Amino acid sequence: MRKSVPYLFAALLTLSLVVPVHAAANPQKPGKWKVTMEMVMPGMPMKMPPVNFEVCLTEDDLKDPQKAVPNDPRSDCKVGDYKVDGNTVTWTVDCPKQKMTGTGEITFAPESYTGKMNMKMGEQEMSTKYSGKWMGACKK
Repeated sequence: MRKSVPYLFAALLTLSLVVPVHAAANPQKPGKWKVTMEMVMPGMPMKMPPVNFEVCLTEDDLKDPQKAVPNDPRSDCKVGDYKVDGNTVTWTVDCPKQKMTGTGEITFAPESYTGKMNMKMGEQEMSTKYSGKWMGACKK
């Protein structure tokens, strides 16, 4: 069980990165998004079920890629090498305290997206697939 704790943290980090990783010329529109995340970890005895959640993103949320990293005092993760190429966003993440690194990519359509992220912690690798569907304006 103790060995799975770092991987759970990696999963939470990945979950947090999937949605608001966008800056000035981002191709994503603000609003309510339904997100599905599927994680694969080699060596896991059973397949992890997909995780579904909804998130509301404002214009301000979409301007700063660094807001994607959890504000956890144990975390010092930094989003880097952020690039927008048409409707595709790519980035790297480096978490020195957790000894994790990763790369991610999301491709946007007008009201949906698909993407993936690969993380590595020591010798353990994890990949995550994402899909998102725009649900409309946020109700705040």
